[in-house]
Amino acid sequence: MAAYRAGIVGAGGIAGLGILGMHDEADIGEKKFTASHAGGYAATDDVELVAVADVDEDKLDRFGDAWDVPTERRYVGHEAMLDAEDLDAVSVCTPSFLHRDHVVDAARSAADPEVIWCEKPIAASVTDAEEMVEACEETDTELLVNHSFRFTEKQERLRELVREEGLLGEVHAVSMQFRMELLRNSTHLLDMLVSLLDARAERVSGYITGENEAIDTLAGGDGAGEAAGTAPAVDDAGGGGFVVMDDGTFATVDCTIPRADSSMTMQFVGTEGKLYLNNDDGEWRYWRLAEGDHVEADLADYGIEGAWTWDDDYERAFPNAASHVEELLDGTAENRSTGREATRSLEIIVGFYLSHYTGGQVSIPLDRPLRDAEITSW
Repeated sequence: MAAYRAGIVGAGGIAGLGILGMHDEADIGEKKFTASHAGGYAATDDVELVAVADVDEDKLDRFGDAWDVPTERRYVGHEAMLDAEDLDAVSVCTPSFLHRDHVVDAARSAADPEVIWCEKPIAASVTDAEEMVEACEETDTELLVNHSFRFTEKQERLRELVREEGLLGEVHAVSMQFRMELLRNSTHLLDMLVSLLDARAERVSGYITGENEAIDTLAGGDGAGEAAGTAPAVDDAGGGGFVVMDDGTFATVDCTIPRADSSMTMQFVGTEGKLYLNNDDGEWRYWRLAEGDHVEADLADYGIEGAWTWDDDYERAFPNAASHVEELLDGTAENRSTGREATRSLEIIVGFYLSHYTGGQVSIPLDRPLRDAEITSW
C-alpha cells in the first residue's frame, strides 16, 4: 500500500484524459498519458491516486475508467470528495478562474491535505492568487504550482548556473517569444523569466491582440473539467509588451503568434555572456564574453547535455513534479514552485492587460483595485 493518498479536482485533459492539439483525438480518455497529474502520481513509489471529482459525470467516469479509480471514489463536485476523503495531496486541474475556490476549499477541508498541486496559471486575478497563498499558509499547506519547466533537469541546472554560479553575470536584457495565449500558454515563459532571474517585475507596458485560437477546441470538450457548461466569456488572448524587472533587467515578451507558427525562444544577454534557448527546435547555445568577444562554449561543460525538448523533458516534468509532491510530504525538500512565485508571473500578465486597455505603463506590485482585475481563461 502506498504511503500517501492523492485526489484530483477536475477530470480533464491535464488531469489525465489527454489534450486535443497535443494528443490524438482517438486516444483522449482511452490512454494513460504520462504528462498529466494522474500520470505523475502513477510514476511515484509512494503516492497513490485514490479519488477524483468533477461536475461532468461522463468525464468523471471516463477518467475513472482510464486511471482505475473505484466507482465509489468518483465524486460529483469537489466538495463531496473533500468531505469524504482523507487525502495527503490534492491536485487542482480545473480552469484558472476556478482555482481560487478549489484551492481554498481544499486547504480548509476535512480532507486536510499537506500539499495542493495546482495547475498554472495560479489564478485569474492577483487577489485570488494572494487569497490562495494566504489560505495555504494559514492551514500549513504547501501550495505547489505546476509551472512544469521548473521540474525538468535542464531547467533546474540552468537556474543554478544563472542565479547561483553567475553564468551570465549581471543580466542586462531578455527577449522572449512563444505562442498565444498569455494565460494558457505563455505563463510558462514568464515564469521562466522570474525563475531564472530571481526578480520581480517593477513596470510593464502591454499589448493584447484579442485573438484566442484555443477556445473553440476547448469548449468542444477536451477536458475543461468542472467548468463544463459554466465558463464565462474568455479574456485570455495573444499579447506581449516590455517588462522592467526590479533588478534593472529589461525584457521584451512576444506571445502573439499562433501555435502552428510559433517557437518557444529566449535570449539572455549579461555582463559575462549570452544564452539562446529554442525549446521547439531543440537548440540551446551559450557564448561567454572574453575580452569583448562572445566565444561559444559547450553547455555540456556546465552540466547540461543537449537541448530541452517537449517529447523528452516536458514528458518527464509531471513525474518529476509528482516526485516533488512526495518529497514535500516526506519533509525532505523545499517547495520549488510556490504560490508566491507563481503570482509574480501572473501580475505581469495582468499588467499587460491593464496597460493595453488604459494606454499607459503599469507599476508592480499592483495597487489593490488593480489586483482585483480578473483575466478569464480555460
